[in-house]
Order: sequence, then C-alpha cells, then structure tokens
Amino acid sequence: MSEELLRRIAAGDVTIGIYGLGYVGLPLGLTFGTNGISVIGFDIDPEKVECLNRGESYFRHIDAAAVADVVRNGFFSATTDFAQTRDCDALIVCVPTPLTRNREPDLSFVLNTSRQIARYLRKGHLFCLESTTYPGTTKEHLLPIIEETGLQVGTDVYLAYSPEREDPGNATYTTQQIPKLVAGHTERCGRIAQALYGAAFSHVVPVGSCAVAEAAKLLENIYRSVNIALVNELKVMLAKMDIDVWEVIDAAATKPFGFMRFEPGPGLGGHCIPIDPFYLAWKAREFGVTTRFIELAGEVNVAMPGYVVDKLQGALNERGKPLNGSSVLLLGLAYKR
Repeated sequence: MSEELLRRIAAGDVTIGIYGLGYVGLPLGLTFGTNGISVIGFDIDPEKVECLNRGESYFRHIDAAAVADVVRNGFFSATTDFAQTRDCDALIVCVPTPLTRNREPDLSFVLNTSRQIARYLRKGHLFCLESTTYPGTTKEHLLPIIEETGLQVGTDVYLAYSPEREDPGNATYTTQQIPKLVAGHTERCGRIAQALYGAAFSHVVPVGSCAVAEAAKLLENIYRSVNIALVNELKVMLAKMDIDVWEVIDAAATKPFGFMRFEPGPGLGGHCIPIDPFYLAWKAREFGVTTRFIELAGEVNVAMPGYVVDKLQGALNERGKPLNGSSVLLLGLAYKR
C-alpha cells in the first residue's frame, strides 16, 4: 500500500486535503497547486471558501492572480464539507494553536479538526500536522485519535509532522523555497511524507522523530524571543547611561562573525513569538524543569509596552501635559507593514 502511494506521489497523481486556509494553509495549498498537484482546501468559514473558489484572495500578501491560476487550472478548490476527505490521499492540518487565558497550550483546534477528519479516514491516507506545538503532540494526541478508528499507523495509514515556517510578506523566501522539516511516526511514515513535500518544495530536511521536528520549530522562535528580550533589556539599560542603543547595535554589527543583529521594540507582535515559547515552558514543567531563559525573556518582552508608555508620559510631563487627556498617534501599530 505504501509503495502504491509513493508511486502515485512521484507521478503527481494524488489529491491533498489542507485543513485551515489561513496564512499557513493557503500558501501551502497554492504551492502544491502551482506544482500541478490537486488540492482541496477545507475551512469552516464559508465566506473564505466562496472567495477562493471565485479565484480571489483575502490576504494582501497573497496575489489573487496566483489563486485564480490554480482554481482555473483545476488544481485547487475549497469546501466546508469534511466528507470530501474521502477524495484525498494526504491530509495536512494547518489550524491555530493559541494559548488559553492561563497561558497554557490550547490544542482544541487541532484536536477538533483531527476528530472530524478521523470520521473519514481510510487505508492509504497520509495524515500530517503543521501547526506549531509542543514536543509529543503528534504521538500523544493524534496517534490515539487515528488508532481509535481501528486503523494501524505505519501500515494502514501514515502519520507525520512538518512544522510551518511561514513568514507572511517575505519577498526573499517563498513557501516553496523555505527548507521543509519533515518527520514520520515510523520510518515508512517519514518516507511517504518526505516524498509528498519533495514534490513541491525545493529542499526537504528529514529528521529522526516527530518530537524533534516539534521541538525544532519551537527553538526557532524561542531563539528570536530570547534575543529580542536581550536587546530590549540593553535598550532600557543603555538609555539610563545616556548611550544610543542604535549606534551600539550598528557598531557591533560590523563584526562579520559571531554576532546577529536584533533590534529593540515596544513589545512582541505576530502569531508566533508571543505564544510558542510558552508551549515549551509548559511542557517542560511536566518533566520538572524550569525554563528560566524562556520565561525571563517573556517577562522582559511583555514589560516593554509599559516602558514605552512611561517614556511617553515623561516626555509629555516635560512639556507640561498629563498623559490623561492627551491624544497619542501610533505609527507602525502592526508588527509588519
């Protein structure tokens, strides 16, 4: 069965179901579709589905012409009907993984979507998760959902994890060009997942287990979070010394090795850095480990908006104006233009 699926992948004779057509799922679907592989996009929002089926885009950074091309050529369609899962050969989940109000991982979107998919699972399906999550999610949560159907992972169906690495609006690296980490629950699962992504991505990077791939994705964003916190802390410290942090960064950046430029800001933005580090910190507590760097970085970054407001209040006071009652113009409110 696995050899037949590999043969069909090599021939481009497969249909991929992508669940969640947000800033991760839609570019992924377009990447496969532009490479001549049929895609069915699933979303619970009927307005998004109708928009895509008209060949239009609801993201400013995704060209409507790219959507129109794959729709017109018959390589992409969107639906709210999960029963069409039966028509797919590979199933890729790209739904949000936010935090709860208590700053704990919220896997409800992943689990609910996976349970919906499981109703239509059949022999020969490849099931892959792309949502960012803590190490162990694929094995501890998705494996039981699949095996509850009576299908055996590794022989009947194939389970994999491949973390998204989207950077919306990045003009240098397209989805296809960004190296794709891929791991399978078994060696055979991994081989099939590598073949599938290899049909559309320029460079596929296999790793030894789903947990490694899950942890690697978190490391990428934790690395940025910690370094942003470091330069934010330097900004506060150097301001008290009356030293221009920007000039310091420019000077340090002249070193051609051993230094990577990070810049201070008023806080954290985006989908990943404010959330992902807390996934690993939460999981670490299960093993009795305190992630001091991760949590301290979070504290520093979360405190930056307060620091900015204090600076603003001081600047207004110097001009004899209270913050209360003043009009404040925010330029660059979004984390990306």
